[in-house]
Amino acid sequence: MYEIIVVGGGHAGCEAAHACALKKHKTLLITSNLKNIADMPCNPHIGGSAKGIVVREIDALGGIMGKVADKTHLQIKMLNSAKGPAVQSLRAQGDKIAYPKEMLNTLNNLEYLDIKEGMVEDLIIEDGKVGGVILEDGTKIISQAVILTTGTYLKADILVGNTRTRKGPHGEKTSNFLSDKLKEYGFNIIRLKTGTPQRIDRKTIDFSKIKLEPGDDIYHTFSFDLEPSYKIEDQEPCYLTYTTEKTHQIIRDNLNKSSMYGALDDIKGIGPRYCPSIEDKVTRFADKERHQLFLEPESRYYDDIYLQGFSTSMPPEIQEQMVHSLPGLENAKILKYGYAIEYDAIYPTQLNASLETKIIENLYTAGQINGTSGYEEAACQGLMAGINASLKLEGQEPLVLKRSDAYIGVLIDDLITKGIRDPYRLLTSRAEFRLLLRSDNADLRLRNYGYEVGLINEEQIDRLKQKEKSINELLNYMKETKLKVTEEIKNKFTTNNYQVPNNGITLEQLIKRPEIKMSFLNELISIPYPEEIQEQIEINLKYEGYIAKAYKEAEKMLKLEKKQIPEDIDYDKIKNIASEARQKLKEVRPKTIAQAIRISGVNPADISILSVYLKKEYSKDE
Repeated sequence: MYEIIVVGGGHAGCEAAHACALKKHKTLLITSNLKNIADMPCNPHIGGSAKGIVVREIDALGGIMGKVADKTHLQIKMLNSAKGPAVQSLRAQGDKIAYPKEMLNTLNNLEYLDIKEGMVEDLIIEDGKVGGVILEDGTKIISQAVILTTGTYLKADILVGNTRTRKGPHGEKTSNFLSDKLKEYGFNIIRLKTGTPQRIDRKTIDFSKIKLEPGDDIYHTFSFDLEPSYKIEDQEPCYLTYTTEKTHQIIRDNLNKSSMYGALDDIKGIGPRYCPSIEDKVTRFADKERHQLFLEPESRYYDDIYLQGFSTSMPPEIQEQMVHSLPGLENAKILKYGYAIEYDAIYPTQLNASLETKIIENLYTAGQINGTSGYEEAACQGLMAGINASLKLEGQEPLVLKRSDAYIGVLIDDLITKGIRDPYRLLTSRAEFRLLLRSDNADLRLRNYGYEVGLINEEQIDRLKQKEKSINELLNYMKETKLKVTEEIKNKFTTNNYQVPNNGITLEQLIKRPEIKMSFLNELISIPYPEEIQEQIEINLKYEGYIAKAYKEAEKMLKLEKKQIPEDIDYDKIKNIASEARQKLKEVRPKTIAQAIRISGVNPADISILSVYLKKEYSKDE
């Protein structure tokens, strides 16, 4: 008997199991293959636009993805460093051997966690509540809660050309019955699709024809607790090349041989809109002369190079032609061909904000089973499902992050409120409060939540308090310290073509000038605080007006979040509401007016009618 069973050992499953075990709940992680713990079947990078912020949020809450990535990556850089802080995000090229090994070692050291190989094919359900799992050999394992993190393994089919093969990303056995059982229990099961490109033998690439893409020459970490453990000069390089007109012609001439474009006529899955196949790119963006492709190392331990941006389901012989049409890859040897994978998922509006399903009590789902794509999206859901399953067993309220708290809050709210059409990917544009949800302040936003739920320890929270204290001290220092404009100071301003200030100007006034950076102020006067504290002050003062406006908008939303919608409301009794809005409200059953506003198909007029109805029918009960 276990308190919590986690099904699936991918990125969602690892975070869920870690959170439950760290909270001292007897936990079992069941995976079909121990070798696939924290597997990276696609690109082994961690982070990226918006995603890198999520990794920092996971770390701030007490998760492990960031720490494991910091210990094992091949290269790391800050994306969009020349742009504003709202869109800056870390991206690390992971090691496909070292990352899973480090993750498994981390999990093996948890006292309250057992790991077992097996294939779950059914759930134990009694009176609408989950009571454990049933393995394919009939073994029953009892638990109080179950978290499903099955990734792309539910009825997975590999698609290449005109062939469809029932197997997982590495040819493994798939779960052929669990999604059917979920359908029997009342879940709406959908079919989704994703894909992966070729792996190329490093020794057969002509690197003189492609552009070098090195890591940053300054140190970075995802984790707020670790110091950098790598050497800048030892980072593995990535490279950039482009498709050619010849590439595009080969694709156009052979489109009917692609699984997605006619070679298979029974495909139901919808592919990711923001990570399309190369066939999609060439077809949808016919006016583009070329598409960029990144050549990225998969590991220090072997020579496979991942061809980022060249995902395809063409037959192998056509893939050979396509790859050989690329600059630098004219004589490339393909070690593994690209493919598409189609799999079952549940429609995510069937979830509560805690990631507990609405249909079966104490059953949680996280990751690609919920219709998302990406390791980071999966990991953050696993963390939240693990936290909330644990809190429920403890008789506590769930941790629900708001859209103004974290990208994790944006992701979960989008899933449960708007649903999906294609695999969901986080983007900075999805977050209306992205200036508040920055990479640099994830610990300031979320670490207290992690402490409250028991995943952050006293030492970590003490460091946060010291950081907050230092930020306030430096802010006062900037307000009070005036610059004495000597001839030497004047020369430094004129040398940089900056306007020379008047005597008596404060450091706060200076840093608000668009052209002035903290690095320049340090040339004028030694500021006695570390770089991360100075970074917070520079952002907060430079963007003070915009940040204040964002907080004001967030407060408006919070007021609407407080306007609760009773669980027993009967939407059929509300007159004059649009039929589409009625159907969507009945499907999602929003908890608050704010959530109702975000449902696609529910218009402002419908919200007004709903608000009047609530005031009329329920205010008398308050």
